[in-house]
Amino acid sequence: MLILGIETATARVGCAIGGHEGVLALFEVTRGRRHAEVLAPAIEAALERAAIGINEIGCVAVDVGPGLFTGLRVGIATAKSLAHALRVPVIGIPSLDLLAFPLRHSRRGIVAVIDARRGEVYSARYRAVPGGVQRLVEPSVGSADDVAADLDASGDEVLLVGDGALRYREVLGKVKRAELADPWLAYPSAAPLVQLAHARALREEWVNHWELEPLYLRKPDAEINWTTRGAQR
Repeated sequence: MLILGIETATARVGCAIGGHEGVLALFEVTRGRRHAEVLAPAIEAALERAAIGINEIGCVAVDVGPGLFTGLRVGIATAKSLAHALRVPVIGIPSLDLLAFPLRHSRRGIVAVIDARRGEVYSARYRAVPGGVQRLVEPSVGSADDVAADLDASGDEVLLVGDGALRYREVLGKVKRAELADPWLAYPSAAPLVQLAHARALREEWVNHWELEPLYLRKPDAEINWTTRGAQR
């Protein structure tokens, strides 16, 4: 089964195509917030590079967040539309899982941290297991100081990965026994998205397109601004 992976949860926009042979094509752009403008051409380019027709896709995978609200809406709406048109199932995978997966060979714990704006981060902790990573706690939203305090209290040796870890490196970098992962791993990638989705597809762990839901850990900024404005009247 060929899988089309769509990644738009953060500043990176990308897609990948793959299956049992691994990732066949990958197209990614990490510049600006032009998710809607970049995604469709990215999908076309990936299909062309893989020499695959869109009708050969058997499943659509998408990053369901947490992340940038506008990016998530673009990616999930596109995934649903394609799945509906192609009459194929969809698989949603959290962005923090995608950040942790490339570090699956680490002997240390893994903490994925995404910049949530407004002085907050999305985060989750993982450990390496045979074939991948295991999430130890559910994704949460809070300040970088909260994450640092939790890590200091645990005393575990960990790797910090994600654009949130880079933005708040002055806070998180002071945590004992914590180290920042390489900057090129700072954003979720469509390549591990396809890899993780393929494993789930083999177990038929998918949903219909209308069942796919984004993972929002707080209200969209537009709702927050509207609520705040109303409270001030």
